[in-house]
Amino acid sequence: MDVNEKLRKMLTNRGWTEYKMSKYSGLSESTIGNIFSRNTVPSIATLESICKAFGITLSQFFADDDGELVELNDELKELFNDWMTLSREQKKAVSQLLKTMNK
Repeated sequence: MDVNEKLRKMLTNRGWTEYKMSKYSGLSESTIGNIFSRNTVPSIATLESICKAFGITLSQFFADDDGELVELNDELKELFNDWMTLSREQKKAVSQLLKTMNK
């Protein structure tokens, strides 16, 4: 996998510029610029910051699946955080409720 090519594709798919990636990731413009202009492979820490900006994990970034990634928007993050506070029994009840509602 070409990390830089994948990053470039992700930028293109979102319509982001390198500046926008810099802004959302908290990385300097020069760091982002060097990744592309000098074709340097970003460090894991840098890549983690970039993935966070895209709303994905490193695992999702390196997944070979070419399918669409599910982004954790604010609503999904809140739902996930609420889910994590539930007991096992509560999770089973909520899961059953969702299955019933989706029928």
